[in-house]
Amino acid sequence: QVQLVESGGGLVQAGGSLRLSCAASGRTFRSYAMGWFRQAPGKEREFVSSISWNGDIMYYADSVKGRFTISRDNAKNTGYLQMNSLGPEDTAVYYCAAREESRAATLERRYGYWGQGTQVTVSS
Repeated sequence: QVQLVESGGGLVQAGGSLRLSCAASGRTFRSYAMGWFRQAPGKEREFVSSISWNGDIMYYADSVKGRFTISRDNAKNTGYLQMNSLGPEDTAVYYCAAREESRAATLERRYGYWGQGTQVTVSS
C-alpha cells in the first residue's frame, strides 16, 4: 500500500515557476513508476508527465515539454515536478500517482494510487 501527498501548489504569475512534491509512504514506492496528472475546471483529468522507477525513462505531454521536468529521489520516497514558464493554461489541480510497475505509463487507468491533489493557479 502506498499513500501519496502532494505539496508545493499555489498562486503564481504567468512566466513564473513552481515545484510540486509528492511524498510517498511505504518502501515499495522506490520500485514503482509515478506520474503527474492535472485537471482544469470543467475539463477531464489529463496526463502531464511520468517517470520510471529509477528515473531513466520519462514522458511528457506535448503541452509541457521543455517547460516541466519530472524527477524523483527514491532515498526520500519523493517525486517532483518542476514547472517553469507557467501560463494561465496550466491552472489546474495537480495529482501525483503511482503504479505497481517499474515502467512509466501515460494512461490514467494504469495508476492505482493517487494523491489528493494540489491547486496550481497561474494569473495572467
